[in-house]
Amino acid sequence: MTASKKRRKPLLLSHTRPHSTTNAPSLSSHATRSLIRKHHTLQKQLHTATFNDDKTTVERLHAELEASGGLQKYQKASIQGQSSERGGDSSKVLVEWINDLSPQKVPHHIVEAGKLRMLEVGALKVDNACSRSAIFDVTRIDLHSQHPDIKQQNFMQRLEPSPGRLQEDGYDIVSLSLVVNYVGDAVSRGEMLKRVSSFLRSSKQYPMEEVKVTFPALFLVLPAPCVTNSRYMDEKRLEDIMISMGYVKTRRKLGKKLIYYLWRYVEHDAKRQLMKFRKQEIRPGGKRNNFSIVLQ
Repeated sequence: MTASKKRRKPLLLSHTRPHSTTNAPSLSSHATRSLIRKHHTLQKQLHTATFNDDKTTVERLHAELEASGGLQKYQKASIQGQSSERGGDSSKVLVEWINDLSPQKVPHHIVEAGKLRMLEVGALKVDNACSRSAIFDVTRIDLHSQHPDIKQQNFMQRLEPSPGRLQEDGYDIVSLSLVVNYVGDAVSRGEMLKRVSSFLRSSKQYPMEEVKVTFPALFLVLPAPCVTNSRYMDEKRLEDIMISMGYVKTRRKLGKKLIYYLWRYVEHDAKRQLMKFRKQEIRPGGKRNNFSIVLQ
């Protein structure tokens, strides 16, 4: 077989979740991006091979993932990618937004009412901005915990609070910071987003309007190219998807690498019918990535 021209990889989805510090030798920025990009590519190939029941390919991809350092090395690369000298902690944006609720930039009305309960999915840091603030009482989970204060758990398998216990066991905010883009396929991304509202408390519990206009909420962070350079996704389509699930966008920030959103969940409504969103090309072109979200 003749050597083919080297294929240009689609731009993007190489930046992932923010993680904790480590004493391991530091990788260069280029090496960090390459490792993360390779891990994402292998994970997507593994998902496809598993779906097709291609056992030979599954075994080969598992071996490649192990040879490249597996999830642990990927996480360490992500830690470095989100270090202070390389852009910092994405949760700082959320803390700034919450502080803006108060004219004095200090959320006294939140602190006096008790800390906001946060479920941080994909957490590998216990000292990020949210954890250091006086605003949040944080529950942290991750697929591969690197700290005793982070529960090793798959969000999709986490037990949902019963309706009668939602106020006690639910959360004011769920954080999916660089998590959705890690999920291997579009349908599973949609299922993850749909599941978030099951963990959110009702807005009726908030005594102050400043809180009601923001919570309960989803903090969503994605690599910017997921919506700025995807063949199947742009910001309008993402907003249409979120609106169909009962969310209203309250804050947005587009950075050089990441895009941040705060979505308020309007209310639990059993009568709401979820719209379907299939994978549909909305931005043609040869230099696009294939990120998408499907609701079935």
